[in-house]
Amino acid sequence: MIKEKNVIVAGGGASGMIAAIFAAGAGARVTLLEKNDALGKKILITGKGRCNLTNACDAQEALSNIPGNPEFLYSSLYGFDGAATINFFNSLGVATKIERGRRVFPVSDKAGDVVGALVKKTRESNVTARLNAAVKSLIIKEGEAAGVRLASGETIFADKILIATGGASYPRTGSTGDGYRLARQAGHTVIAPRPSLVPLTVAEEWAGSLEGLSLRNVKLAAYVNEKKVYSELGEMLFTARGVSGPLVLTASRFVSDGLDAGLPVRLAIDLKPALDNAALGRRLERDFDTARNKNFINALGGLLPRRLIPVVTGLSGIPAVKKINSVTRDERRGLISVLKELRLRVTGTEGFGQAVTTRGGVSVKEINPSAMESKIIKGLYFSGETIDVDALTGGFNLQIAFSTGALAGKSMALK
Repeated sequence: MIKEKNVIVAGGGASGMIAAIFAAGAGARVTLLEKNDALGKKILITGKGRCNLTNACDAQEALSNIPGNPEFLYSSLYGFDGAATINFFNSLGVATKIERGRRVFPVSDKAGDVVGALVKKTRESNVTARLNAAVKSLIIKEGEAAGVRLASGETIFADKILIATGGASYPRTGSTGDGYRLARQAGHTVIAPRPSLVPLTVAEEWAGSLEGLSLRNVKLAAYVNEKKVYSELGEMLFTARGVSGPLVLTASRFVSDGLDAGLPVRLAIDLKPALDNAALGRRLERDFDTARNKNFINALGGLLPRRLIPVVTGLSGIPAVKKINSVTRDERRGLISVLKELRLRVTGTEGFGQAVTTRGGVSVKEINPSAMESKIIKGLYFSGETIDVDALTGGFNLQIAFSTGALAGKSMALK
């Protein structure tokens, strides 16, 4: 007869809760430890409070959206992919819908419904959830995980331990890198954590004057040391210190190495991606024809958002009060250049406080990808953002949390 495993899951977020549910479902006795006063705190702010659960694509496409060590995730993603995640939450009573880019959300648009369903399932699975229970250190005996010590001083022993405490992004939700400290204690290598999918700060003061302005259907390109590393069509917005939005968050992943290395990083916004230079020139001629006697600054209303007009006017070099019928061909060419490549010099990121996810974490070389078990300490497991894996926007980071958590949970109960 197989002895029932005593399992500790440190971290009551997306990965920790699903791991606890799967471990309990496979016959383990599970204690879920959460440092906050509630489970799933970080899930509540994902997808702007709507919770982009996953992406309705197959495992192979999901892997193509994971720039951070995708090969490590083959077993977990193929074992529990986007379709499995959708079915799992549907079975918990969370109806889902698919939106643009195949992003999957709860029909209710409420992240709280996702958290509520997971919490209810942990309870139904007889998981013992303990709140305000921060893990201070691991107990390791003869190279095997044996238990944990809590910040309160209490000791809890177990056969298997999962570290699912998240990364370092959104520290106000409790993600303060605790897992990295515990991993180092166990002798693991931790790749330096860095913010990923994060708003960028820029040098241009005019960007701050546009705070809150959203640009849709624009094309954003990113350059590191004048080499193009990213280009995509979509949406972005201006912030008090720079830029954000889906395009920028994704671009941040591709410029982070350059920023770390101190290389020049810039962005170029094509405000009219549907028109090439010649077509845009013809469009300008038509617009200018109907506004021949207006000042230049008053002739761009059909082309640009109102708040962007003074900025483009200034960058074009054309005097704001110059009459349209006096604008030269060369000046029009200069305007087209600005409209097709509005440049921004990137100075940095907004840091972990606004980062969607963390790049870096426990080295994948020291974790068995088919079980999520440490190669250094027997009975010690890792899942989710604690590991050095990260994805682009679109539900892929939560899918990593669910896939690695599900695999770790089953492995702990059955190994």
